[in-house]
Amino acid sequence: MKKKEGLEYLKMGRFARFWYSIWMFICSMPGRIVNLAKKIWTAIKKAGIWIYSEVKDIIMTFVHGDWKTRTSYLIMGFGNIARGQVLRGILFLLFEAAFIFFMIFSGAHWLSLFGTLGKTEQGRHYDEINDVWVTSEGDNSFKILLYGILTLIFCACLIYTWRLNIKQNKIGQQLEADGKKLKSGKDDLRSLVDEQFHKTLLALPLTGILMFTVLPIIFMILVAFTSYDGVNNGFSKLFTWIGLDNFNALLTLADSSGNSISYTFGEVLTWTLIWAFFATFTNYFLGMLVALAINKKGIRLKKLWRGILVLTMAIPQFISLLYISHMFDKNGMVNNVLVNLGWITDRINFWENGMTARILVILINVWVGIPYLMLMITGVLMNIPQDLYESAKIDGANVFQQYQKITLPYVLFVTGPYLLTSFTSNINNFNVIYLLTDSVRANAKLTVNGQAVKDTDLLITWLFNLTTGATADYKLACAIGILIFIVIAIISLIVYNILPSNKNEEDFS
Repeated sequence: MKKKEGLEYLKMGRFARFWYSIWMFICSMPGRIVNLAKKIWTAIKKAGIWIYSEVKDIIMTFVHGDWKTRTSYLIMGFGNIARGQVLRGILFLLFEAAFIFFMIFSGAHWLSLFGTLGKTEQGRHYDEINDVWVTSEGDNSFKILLYGILTLIFCACLIYTWRLNIKQNKIGQQLEADGKKLKSGKDDLRSLVDEQFHKTLLALPLTGILMFTVLPIIFMILVAFTSYDGVNNGFSKLFTWIGLDNFNALLTLADSSGNSISYTFGEVLTWTLIWAFFATFTNYFLGMLVALAINKKGIRLKKLWRGILVLTMAIPQFISLLYISHMFDKNGMVNNVLVNLGWITDRINFWENGMTARILVILINVWVGIPYLMLMITGVLMNIPQDLYESAKIDGANVFQQYQKITLPYVLFVTGPYLLTSFTSNINNFNVIYLLTDSVRANAKLTVNGQAVKDTDLLITWLFNLTTGATADYKLACAIGILIFIVIAIISLIVYNILPSNKNEEDFS
């Protein structure tokens, strides 16, 4: 930014700077994409260089290695045992033996079927002797996919362990040639509680993350490329690889006639983003307004007002939201009050019209979210230096100018990261939508596999409905899950780059 442009930027107001930052970020996207492509190309080149150096080192280690090192290429840990590092060598050898045993009795079978996800379907034949129909077992695509992934991970672990075994033998051979002492088993055990203690502590949590976080993510991603659903469930009828068909169905352009997956996805995605925007910012600014009102000097019984609002957080949403949804039914309390007051003659079904239902869930969500925002922003307000307000009053600033120049910038600086995470969580806000909109009429235009989608459905509730019932379209749900992640990642990166807490930290230090 040039000096002249910098001066013009400083003259802008807070909101003008905010929108200017968004515009500058959008304008910089082509350059960012080019830089990203360069970084990817650089990463690919570095990966190629690393692979080349690793392969070269493996070959040269074998060429210049002694008989102990060369034998370790086939029998892992042999060189360590021959050099007196018995514990280390036995661990390498046991891992190799376990891998061979697993591959012979299980792993090879799963890998052989991984490319097709099964060949033999479950069948039935008539047993004339016992006069009964007998079910014959077939392949299970679900198990093949799961155990195939585990087998591939096990193979990757073997490659890494084998490479580590080669490195250990190379180091051991060099130490022997230099006449230095090699580490014994006691030294290895001692290091696990000393200089290598961080690895000991991280071993169990890392294993848990790999098994219960990384593996399910990999499985979900791969399911998105299969035909896995309620019909092709993997055992009574096999599912198979179908490539990008699920993503093509979601992203192919469609007209507004409806009854297509891509049209439904577009409509639900649009409403999800609209919902996330209003659900985030209505709660944020109204919660800030309530916090400012309660913290204003002269307000009595502040603890009482805060306590009343906090009570709404203490009631489980499962109870409160279901009760509120029935309040707005055609025969609910709201209609009864309006009829008794004479304001209406015909009862209103608030949940029947899609637009009315959408507005209603946004308004009800305000009641759910304001108390938490009020408490959080109250803590921020108490930490704003009061001399700033006194100086502003002396300079003649009114209440709105104090809010615009002092309160809002400080609150945004502290709560900016929360604002981003709140937007993300609202995209995946299952409870509010699912519990409130049980009686909302489905939209006939938004139909997938014979199942109509409601106007108020978010991507997360649509995903839930897709995976329940007879159809159970897991493949499409997994594809939607991946696209949700991409949308959230893009929005998070854009917003993170324009947050005051990320760009103007020195202004509040």
